[in-house]
Amino acid sequence: MLPILSGKQASVEAGIAGEERVAEIFRKTSFSFPHQAYHDLRPSSDEKFQIDSFGLTPWFGNILEVKNIAGVLEFKDNPPQLIRTRDDGHKDGFESPVVQLERNYELLSDWLRKHNIRIPIYGSVVLAYPKQIVAVPPAKTRLLFPNLIPSFIRNIPQPDFKLDPETFHWLSSELLKSHQPFIPKPVSESYKIPRGDFKNGVRCVVCNRFGMVKSPRTWICPFCGATDHLAHQRTLLEWFLVVSRTITNRECREFLGIDIHTATRILKNLNLKSEGTFKNRIYLLDKVSHGQNHL
Repeated sequence: MLPILSGKQASVEAGIAGEERVAEIFRKTSFSFPHQAYHDLRPSSDEKFQIDSFGLTPWFGNILEVKNIAGVLEFKDNPPQLIRTRDDGHKDGFESPVVQLERNYELLSDWLRKHNIRIPIYGSVVLAYPKQIVAVPPAKTRLLFPNLIPSFIRNIPQPDFKLDPETFHWLSSELLKSHQPFIPKPVSESYKIPRGDFKNGVRCVVCNRFGMVKSPRTWICPFCGATDHLAHQRTLLEWFLVVSRTITNRECREFLGIDIHTATRILKNLNLKSEGTFKNRIYLLDKVSHGQNHL
């Protein structure tokens, strides 16, 4: 499975790098009118959806679907598909970003209507780097490179109707409050990897070896001497993302290499959602938060 997982990791990292490039454009750009930018936005809704980048003004909203796929690209309309030709001539097929853009348009429009907001929504597909070559562009959808985004937004018509400052501020806050962090399915579930294929133990981020030992106030690496008082938080987050969305006290003990009392204290201090009582209690990851006492 390692080649498959490595390929998936490379694809995810490329996507994140593309979205970060777009986010950097917004950080460096100032507009002469009120503007809010949201990246990796997942508004809570009956149907889950994710928007790579969304710009909000009092006059309109703008959805950007970001793609970072190397090679020569062809956008097909019937059926909708993105074809990538690599340097060696090999072809790969992907879901059309135009379809993703249209789906996000519909779902975000529904979300806005439920909040009694009616403003025009525009959308474009963004290719993260100019080195991406387009042989056949989409028939009706605008393609942009990141450096073209500011001028594209400035040239969107501003109709007479616009949100008043109070409503604009309220909507900006409501989008943030509605955002749901994405927690992917554990790797073991997605790729059918047995639990026994994963190593137990706390990994040292300094020397990358497994086997950190719990002391009263911290974790100590017996190989390089590094200490990390939050190593259990990082390791349990790896459990939830790699092995299972739930964990028991026994699984925690085996995975971290600790006794029952230490496991109980750690699990309680992480403020995880739990179900059941005593020996049957399981702990669940239902959100990813930050801070000394949280995952």
